[in-house]
Amino acid sequence: MAFIKILGVPALIALLAGCSSPQDKAAQAQESSYEAQEKVAKERLNLVNKYQQCVKEAADNQQKAAACESYLKAAEALK
Repeated sequence: MAFIKILGVPALIALLAGCSSPQDKAAQAQESSYEAQEKVAKERLNLVNKYQQCVKEAADNQQKAAACESYLKAAEALK
């Protein structure tokens, strides 16, 4: 019985110490959220840059300029 107490108590302490707290999990989730938001913002900026370049290259060609709208719509969808 003493043997179980000697091994059981340290095992229980190790188990509890190994578990992350709710605060740790919340901080990890928040960090993941920030990373995801950063990726979306970068992709949105990339699409806006493509749209601007496309419009510049289209110049007076209305048909080409209209085709560039897909970049703008995709960027707006990421808001």
